[in-house]
Amino acid sequence: MALAVTDEQLATLRALLSGEVEKYRGLFDRLDRRAAQDGYTALIAAGFFEAVDRKFSTGYEYADIIDFVGRLRAQSDAAAEDVDPHAAELLIRHSLGEDVPVDEIDTKTMVSAQTRVLGRVVQEEGMSGAELDSFLADVRQLADNWLGREQEQ
Repeated sequence: MALAVTDEQLATLRALLSGEVEKYRGLFDRLDRRAAQDGYTALIAAGFFEAVDRKFSTGYEYADIIDFVGRLRAQSDAAAEDVDPHAAELLIRHSLGEDVPVDEIDTKTMVSAQTRVLGRVVQEEGMSGAELDSFLADVRQLADNWLGREQEQ
């Protein structure tokens, strides 16, 4: 049976990206941890990939990535603490197709950076509820595709 993103995982990420912090915390606490290791982290990674594509696909210079990560970390003390700037920059560049080393970035650091970058792009774009739903539907499809490929290997 192929792994897939669950409705609960999608609702959890939607609550986070919508700024519904209490709802997010409640949903996150109820996620099946075993399933979330695959589905939820794939959903975050796919969201990160799509967000980076939206933000930088029309062209960028390395300084643009540095500036973006700096503004992200300046949002709050928590963001500054959660986001390793070097890791975030490498992950963005890797997502854009650059051949940069990301294998040594630990999972916690990676997921934290991906989540924060994803949230920042959604925030900057000021997505409406319908736009966020459409974005997340695309992200879910991408994550499901990735998970299906992993299962086949």
